[in-house]
Amino acid sequence: MFPITRIYSDTNGHSHFEDQEIQLRDNGEIGKLSVPFPVGSVIFREVIPSYDYDFHTAPQRQYLILLDGEIEIETSLGFKRRFRGGDVLLLEDVSGFGHRTRNIIPAVRKSVFITLDQ
Repeated sequence: MFPITRIYSDTNGHSHFEDQEIQLRDNGEIGKLSVPFPVGSVIFREVIPSYDYDFHTAPQRQYLILLDGEIEIETSLGFKRRFRGGDVLLLEDVSGFGHRTRNIIPAVRKSVFITLDQ
């Protein structure tokens, strides 16, 4: 199993966290792999140490892979979680009140977005 955290909006527009696991299967010497997922594009990002982005929705359904640093994400209902390098998020709150993201460690942070086909 490969753990990820999904952020999504409910029918009232509020954002929530949901822990999920992606199934992996044994592929011998190369390790365990998931089934392939159709994707749209890969976007590399770097943010400044003081990054603090107020409430916003995801521009599209996408995975966010944190390469380093540590962030805090807050849902529209005030729930907060911390994530660090190596964590994977599935951002699906493309409508509603969105979420807030801020750096915990005041350092340049790198991440990768993988957009999903609609």
